[in-house]
Amino acid sequence: MADVTTIPTIGPQLAQRLRDIGIERVEDLRGQDPEELYARDVLVHGGADRCCLYAYREAVYFAEAERPDPAKLKWWLWKD
Repeated sequence: MADVTTIPTIGPQLAQRLRDIGIERVEDLRGQDPEELYARDVLVHGGADRCCLYAYREAVYFAEAERPDPAKLKWWLWKD
C-alpha cells in the first residue's frame, strides 16, 4: 500500500490535505470522484485552490491506471 506522496505532483502539503479528507494511500483514491474530493477539501479547509482539483484528477487517474502514462502525470494537463 503506497502513500499518496508516491503520486507525481502530490507533495507533503497536498498529501496532508488528502489525509484530512480521509485519503491515506494510493489505493484509497480508486473509484473516487475528483470533484467530490475537491468539494470535501473545500468544506474541511474552508477553501482550496482550483489547482487542487486538477491534482486530484491526476491522482485518481494514477491510482486507477494499470500502467499510468508518464505524459499524463502533470497536474496542468487535467485543467478544465
